[in-house]
Amino acid sequence: MTVPMWPASLPRPERSTYQLIPAEARLKRRTDAGSPTYRLRFSGVPKLVTLSIMVTRAGKSVFDLFHQIDTRWGALPFTMPDPTTDGWPMTDGAGNPLFDGAGNPLLMSGTWLCLFGDQQPAETIIGKEFRKTFSITVLP
Repeated sequence: MTVPMWPASLPRPERSTYQLIPAEARLKRRTDAGSPTYRLRFSGVPKLVTLSIMVTRAGKSVFDLFHQIDTRWGALPFTMPDPTTDGWPMTDGAGNPLFDGAGNPLLMSGTWLCLFGDQQPAETIIGKEFRKTFSITVLP
């Protein structure tokens, strides 16, 4: 079975609604007195991410078909470009962009293996566009 890929025709997630929270990887130990102590519950810590995208009516159909058919209503994992890394320019230590021999900027790339979150994607109509808000779990 191949893992579905996030449709390339969908826009990048909105920056204003992006939120990442690492899953709780600690397990609190019982103590008789004093401050609490913790141990790791697991070594690979998933990330819980909330995202939204603004799409046209055609983009809404692409998203809906991807969610409903490709990931079977969010039950199957999928890959998507990491919105914090993929397509961003590489820079040197001073923050200056790096270029290849032809003068093109070097871009970073990154991919996440994800599952849709516990709640189904929400949809809001704004003018003639649709805002799709959803959560994903980025697998370690």
